[in-house]
Amino acid sequence: MPLIRDFVLLPAPWCFTLKDMSRTTHPTTAENSVNSIRFVRHGEVVSLGNVPPSRTLLELLREDLGLTGTKEGCGEGDCGACTVVLGEVQDGAIRYRAVNSCIRLAHSIDGMALWTVQDLAAKDGTLHPAQQAMLECHGSQCGFCTPGFVMSLFGMYQNHVCKGEPITRKMAQEELSGNLCRCTGYRPILDAAQAMAALPRVAINEAVLLQQLKQLAAAPSGLEADFAYKTPRTLAALLSQRAAQPDAQLVAGCTDVGLWVTKQHRQFASVLDVSKVAELRRIEHYPHHLAIGAAAPLADAFAALVADRPQLHNFTARFAGLPVRNSGTLGGNVANGSPIGDSMPLLIALRANVVLMSLRGHRELPLEQLYTGYRKNIIATDEVLAWIKVPKAVANESVAAYKISKRYDDDISAVCLAVNLHIENGRVRAASIGAGGVAATPARAVKTEAALTGQAWTEATARKGMARLRAEFSPISDMRASGAYRTEVMGNLLLRFWLESQGVRQINLESFSLERVP
Repeated sequence: MPLIRDFVLLPAPWCFTLKDMSRTTHPTTAENSVNSIRFVRHGEVVSLGNVPPSRTLLELLREDLGLTGTKEGCGEGDCGACTVVLGEVQDGAIRYRAVNSCIRLAHSIDGMALWTVQDLAAKDGTLHPAQQAMLECHGSQCGFCTPGFVMSLFGMYQNHVCKGEPITRKMAQEELSGNLCRCTGYRPILDAAQAMAALPRVAINEAVLLQQLKQLAAAPSGLEADFAYKTPRTLAALLSQRAAQPDAQLVAGCTDVGLWVTKQHRQFASVLDVSKVAELRRIEHYPHHLAIGAAAPLADAFAALVADRPQLHNFTARFAGLPVRNSGTLGGNVANGSPIGDSMPLLIALRANVVLMSLRGHRELPLEQLYTGYRKNIIATDEVLAWIKVPKAVANESVAAYKISKRYDDDISAVCLAVNLHIENGRVRAASIGAGGVAATPARAVKTEAALTGQAWTEATARKGMARLRAEFSPISDMRASGAYRTEVMGNLLLRFWLESQGVRQINLESFSLERVP
């Protein structure tokens, strides 16, 4: 049996650190037995008690365990300085995901494996290839962002190098997009990503780790009991607990709710975490549609969409950075309903439906009908958003999605537009257009669709659609863009769609690649 380090976290400043303790016994009380967290680190199973439901993983690491190698930068999942890697069992193997610890709730890692930047070097001090490559390629200056970059590199190493897959420049650029550097510049860090494979191989004993994680999964954690943080494992349990606790804060990846904790300092009396509900983590393929479970990570959901429509790859890769996509869920993004969320305009254009479930039954409706106002929706207090059903690609379909932001990678959209036209014999037979950043909710451009439907697909039709699209919405001005800019850009994007449908390509940043300098 692996050593289990079991101790209780007391209110600061009386927190014990893992470094200071080996095996400690504490009296069991109703207070300190609440909400235990168990995870594997350094080959040992660690058990923590008395962790508040709103505590973030970063707070747990830095303040409770003294693991200060993991840095706090932005506190909102933007800079990547706090990146750690989580491992969990998926399809009988270990799946490694780099995530932002600053907006991840600590309890969400129960039953997983955890690596921080302080866990990579060997006992004799030999650096891991992710660390050694950064050193040899001069990838660090001030060093504050370096731990996060190293952890993202470690995730790439496990997911690609250890599987014999080469790391291309494009892959490195995409998978490091969630890590920002203010002084070094990215070339030496991208060099390091590609240099890891040439260094002596370091492997994790996955057989032992799998056994440890299976033991954790088989042992009751206490999170199903009458505690403040619940992580139901089945859909039936989720619906039952939602009916019993309609006021509990639902989380599914927590990349937005985490901001409420770090930026608005909210505390939650009870949390209902849907991210481990087995049924809702599945992505099911049917003859005419995909059924994406609300708890499926964004990275997996987007991979399924791209497999069906490869032209969406660049758009989905620009949805935040990889650590956010690894942690966040498509269901959480849809239920949150931010008017500048990128997934909803795309799903609206693809004519997606959502399925809401409760103990009373289920109901299905088009995604755009979910919203009633700014961050408001029709989901009842005893309901959860369970599935997103996306029609598969069909013949004569032309789809594109555009994201306009101040920064190309890892930034929030000022305008998002997704266009889906069915063009047969040079004529628009059907149209669906989703828009973000132009109204209080993600919106469908029904008037523009009507203006295009039945018309010959010509430049004149496209320009008519431009004018209709600009008149359909009255966007506000804010820190990201003025209303006039948003209106102008919306129309321009529809014209860009027409140009691309005519074969024009060199009109966007996606056409350019960052090559390695000799």
